[in-house]
Amino acid sequence: MQFLVVSQPGPVRPSEMKPHRQAYWDWIERNETAGLVKHVWARAGRGAVAVFEVDGNDTLHRLLNEWCEIVPASFEVYPLVDAGQARAFLEQT
Repeated sequence: MQFLVVSQPGPVRPSEMKPHRQAYWDWIERNETAGLVKHVWARAGRGAVAVFEVDGNDTLHRLLNEWCEIVPASFEVYPLVDAGQARAFLEQT
């Protein structure tokens, strides 16, 4: 299952979060290596956007909690459907 996750960091001065931001990128790299993060982008200003590929909601829940431990944030989560699967679905209906 793929999910697009958009983070909105909490109201903290960016300078206060500087040490945590490097820990975030280290965490992202570990999860990219594990195949759980497929894409990630820093947002202009603050925050990030990531595409996770996980086996289910429990894994996504764990990852979002780990993310919040590093950089407190709220998230918008969008389940994704592969374009080929979406087209196949349309052909069936």
